[in-house]
Amino acid sequence: MGSKNKLKRFKENETFANVFQPTREEVVSNNFALKGKWNTDFFKNTNPIVLELGCGKGEYSIGLAEQYPNKNFIGIDIKGARFWRGAKTAVESGMNNVCFLRTQIELIEHCFNENEVDEIWITFPDPQIKYKRTKHRMTNSEFLKRYKKILKPNGIMHLKTDSEFMHGYTLGLLHGEGHEVLYANHNVYKNEGAPHEVTKIQTFYESQYLEQNKPITYIQFKIKP
Repeated sequence: MGSKNKLKRFKENETFANVFQPTREEVVSNNFALKGKWNTDFFKNTNPIVLELGCGKGEYSIGLAEQYPNKNFIGIDIKGARFWRGAKTAVESGMNNVCFLRTQIELIEHCFNENEVDEIWITFPDPQIKYKRTKHRMTNSEFLKRYKKILKPNGIMHLKTDSEFMHGYTLGLLHGEGHEVLYANHNVYKNEGAPHEVTKIQTFYESQYLEQNKPITYIQFKIKP
């Protein structure tokens, strides 16, 4: 994407009522105005809050919001030029149950209160295969601790990925730490019983993976109390 295009998208994001771009300082100092107030101040309802971490272009957040009008969805990514597409689609379609937050996933517990979130989706994250990149894997122990802080006690986690490595690493870690695996599948499009929202919604890259006959894996789990 050209730099002019990026700048144009950044500018347009600033005009969208469904895009929030707090500074790092604002977030780290716990001065982010929507923390603990997403339902009251933005969504104006008491519906469950669902996050998509590393939302990219926002296709999954938009798809889920269309499927579940009685839930609130927040796509989170540090790259605003990417989720511009999802934000623009939501604005043009008049969708009021989805928005986008530009921040780093490591700062997630500074953006939401304890027990504020009902579900978290992690869709096609970078598997960070090299050992020295373990700390950046979005399902490692440290990240799970962050998610636990903001999830309700029975909050649901979802991991959808094309990486067998990420799938295996996460399953191993979940079993090793005693978390509750509700569903796990190495190839959701070839096996029956996958949750509807897992096979109904596809990201741009996911459809490319499927054209290459690349299996898509999925895990649904709960983080232990």
